[in-house]
Amino acid sequence: MSNFRKQHMQIMWDNLIDVENQKAAENAPLQEKAALVGRIGLMMLSVGAGAYRVRAAMNKLSRALNITCNADIGLLSIEYTCLAENQAYTNALSIHRSGVNTDKFYQLRVFTKWAAESVSRYSIKQFFVILDDIDKAAGSYSTLTLSLSAAFACAALTFLLGGDHIECLLAFLGAGTGNFIRRKMLKKQITLYANVAVSVAAACLVYIALEVIFHKYLNIFDDHHEGYICSMLFVIPGFPLITGGIDLAKLDIRSGLERICYSFLIIFVAALTGWLCAYFFNFFPRNFDSMALHHHIKLILRFFASIISIYGFSIMFNSSRKMALLAALIGCLPNVMRLELIDYTNLPFQLIAFLASFLAGLLASAIKKFTGFPRTTITVPSIVVMVPGLYMYKGMYFFALEDYGQGAVYFTKAIMVICALALGLIFARILTDKNFRTSS
Repeated sequence: MSNFRKQHMQIMWDNLIDVENQKAAENAPLQEKAALVGRIGLMMLSVGAGAYRVRAAMNKLSRALNITCNADIGLLSIEYTCLAENQAYTNALSIHRSGVNTDKFYQLRVFTKWAAESVSRYSIKQFFVILDDIDKAAGSYSTLTLSLSAAFACAALTFLLGGDHIECLLAFLGAGTGNFIRRKMLKKQITLYANVAVSVAAACLVYIALEVIFHKYLNIFDDHHEGYICSMLFVIPGFPLITGGIDLAKLDIRSGLERICYSFLIIFVAALTGWLCAYFFNFFPRNFDSMALHHHIKLILRFFASIISIYGFSIMFNSSRKMALLAALIGCLPNVMRLELIDYTNLPFQLIAFLASFLAGLLASAIKKFTGFPRTTITVPSIVVMVPGLYMYKGMYFFALEDYGQGAVYFTKAIMVICALALGLIFARILTDKNFRTSS
């Protein structure tokens, strides 16, 4: 018999309610109302929603149930207290890992709105049955589809960063292999460090092996070390980085810091793994050579590459195809604008990142009322391609070589761009969402 025991015990939700009680949810005991509020909050947390969104969902249900809820929200846990008349009920709930699932996020938003309008007609148990179905639903895409999405996303991102067709091809094969292994390990619930290290190593080794075979043994083309980093960018945690920044803007300090810390853990392990592979095979993070393309052709290709990359990353976040296409169409314009401003102006790169992110936020807000999709599911995937994974890797590479000056320069650039991206979305949200811009 195996001695393996789960570190995180499963929550038996039916033990918190009277399953035989058919009273409407608005007439249920406080404990059962609190269980429903806590469960919707925990499920929102499990699909990558930031503290602001989790609290908004919990508050919406609480108001409908005529109770008051105060919650302290982190990356993996929620501690909350529900109050009604002379009663108080406090609970602490947690999930075992963080993830992103924008389609399920949208389903939970729809459920929360419907449930708040239906508390006089349905019991707590009936709401739990619906949540059981949402919770048990598998991802929308197969492992192969997600692997191809990562491959196309990283190949297109390689072009956007300045890579040629050979580097795009090698990044395609490396990223596809790496994400295939990553998805397999996620299904087996392999721990975070091992998951990131093995999948990144696989992506890097595929890129290196093919480059060496083609260059040294087949003599097909010159060496292409430049695109090596792009094969591992499928693992860069753009979603928690951006939502962490948004949480900090709403003074959800705990959630914001935990998300950013979680993101940097992934970045650290990925960058260190990439450096080790490069060290043993004598690869160097060189800058891309400038492409000899006419400006108009490059501009058109940048639009197509941006659409492909954003669409691929959105599919990796389990967005529906409609949601992914919408994010791609919204995100391509700000991203191309960003690249053009970098090439043809002397504006600071942080300001350019802010303007691109701000524009993406405004566009998402403008179409929100026509689509019904939450802003986060559109804006965050649309600016993930702007997250400076290249700078992060180079910073780690030079730190590992004890060149702390160069390493600090790249890490500082990366942090400033990430802050600018988050601030762009935050100020777009402040400008367009009256609920977000108030502190009450």
